Amino acid sequence: MYERKIPIDTNCGVTVTQFVIGGKWKPYLINCITKGYHRPIDFQKVIEGATKRVLTQQLNELEEMGIVRKVVYPVVPMKVEYFLTELGNSLVPIIRMMDDWGNKHRYLAEQNQE
Repeated sequence: MYERKIPIDTNCGVTVTQFVIGGKWKPYLINCITKGYHRPIDFQKVIEGATKRVLTQQLNELEEMGIVRKVVYPVVPMKVEYFLTELGNSLVPIIRMMDDWGNKHRYLAEQNQE
């Protein structure tokens, strides 16, 4: 995991939230889990452009912070699924608001792609 050199300003809620869900794919992963995707292979199919390595890294970081819970089933081949914890579920309204805002203001990104 990345070692932070500058301390986090824990007096700022936005900074703490950004620390927890910051990263290119973390909000997307949380959103995917709420939509019924739980397996790493499903995340790879849904999140275009994300490598398996990066998704695994970000899922591990979310697990270390207690946002997701990893379940490994004792079968061959190995089956792994991720679920939101109670703490992770408390982020869902924030992720939903980000999704709504982004859908309403999609034109901002589309303008910059031209």
